[in-house]
Amino acid sequence: MSKFLRILGIDPGLRVTGFGVIEVNQQSLTYVTSGCIKTTGEGLPDRLKEILSGVIEIIESHDPTIAVVEKVFVNVNPQSTLLLGQARGAAISAAVLKDLAVAEFTALQVKQSVVGNGHADKSQVQEMVRRLLNLPSAPSTDAADALACAICYAHSERVASKIQQLKSR
Repeated sequence: MSKFLRILGIDPGLRVTGFGVIEVNQQSLTYVTSGCIKTTGEGLPDRLKEILSGVIEIIESHDPTIAVVEKVFVNVNPQSTLLLGQARGAAISAAVLKDLAVAEFTALQVKQSVVGNGHADKSQVQEMVRRLLNLPSAPSTDAADALACAICYAHSERVASKIQQLKSR
């Protein structure tokens, strides 16, 4: 892993898409920004456009090295799964349009990496994100999930880097 990496985590949602940007410099994680893109459009196309535009704006403002998006899980309600997939597609499209590589993790992988328990609840994720990034208070659940995606990627890169170092000995 290079000495400096800026990671954009995205937790896609049709009504609320969480985002979080962190920097990884050697062994430290540094909080840059986080928040939510709240869509207000009447129909699906308007909401997808808001997500696309919002993610592009974040990328242009914070110049991440990579985007990390949570994979869609299959809900009990297939319609909800399809809508979530479309929100996810809008976020990924924004990253690709801005020439960013996109990494993907399941919610289980993210929670396992950040909390140590793949079935952790949202409050546990919020608290661990707060601690890992040394924040004064816990971010909103959507922003915390996005930051957790970014942290998961940082952790996976550290592991990959260590394995590479061991192989090169």
